[in-house]
Amino acid sequence: MAKRRKVSNPLALAVLAELTAEPMHPYEMGRRLKEHAKDRNIKYNRSSLYMVVEQLRKAGFVAEGETVRDTQRPERTVYAITQEGRTELHDWMRELVAEPRHEYPAFGVSLSLLMVLPPAEAVELLEKRRAALTDEVAGIRETLHKATEEGVGWLFLIEEEYRVGGLEAEAAFVERLITQLREPEFVRTWHEHFGSLQ
Repeated sequence: MAKRRKVSNPLALAVLAELTAEPMHPYEMGRRLKEHAKDRNIKYNRSSLYMVVEQLRKAGFVAEGETVRDTQRPERTVYAITQEGRTELHDWMRELVAEPRHEYPAFGVSLSLLMVLPPAEAVELLEKRRAALTDEVAGIRETLHKATEEGVGWLFLIEEEYRVGGLEAEAAFVERLITQLREPEFVRTWHEHFGSLQ
C-alpha cells in the first residue's frame, strides 16, 4: 500500500535524485532535468520547481547551503540533500518500482465513455490515434538509436524503452478495438441502442 509522504509530487523525487550527484541551485536542477529529458515524464515549470524545493526544505529532505552570486544573474541559494532526504528517496523509489499503482489516464476516461460516439467516427478517431502512436514510437526509437551510438548506457534510456513498450501496447490495443468497432453486429447493436440519442 502506498505510504503517505510529506512531499508526494513526482518532481520532488526527481529533485532528490538530481541532488544525489551534488548540491545545486534550483535553476541548475531545472537545466539538468531538461538535459536528462526528465521533463518528458514529469510536468513542471520554474515556479513549481522552486515550490517543490521549498517543500523539501520544510520537510527536512534538503538543506540550504551557500548563496551563489555572480554579476550577470540574481543571487541563488544552493541546496543539498540531507540524510533524511536520501532515506526518503530510496524508500519512495522502492515503493514505486515494486508496487503497481492504478493511474487515471485521459485515454482510459475516453474509453469508458466511447459509446457516445458512432462506431464509424470512433474508428476514424482511433485510426488517427494509431498513426500518432506509430509516429511517436518511430521518433523515440530514432532518439534511442542515436543515444546508443553516442555511448549512452542503457540504464539512462530505460524510461524511453518503457515509453516505447507502453505506446506499442496501446497501438496494438487500438488496432484490436478498431477491428471490434467495425464488426457489423456491433454497429447494428450500437445503432439500435444509441443511434436515437444522437
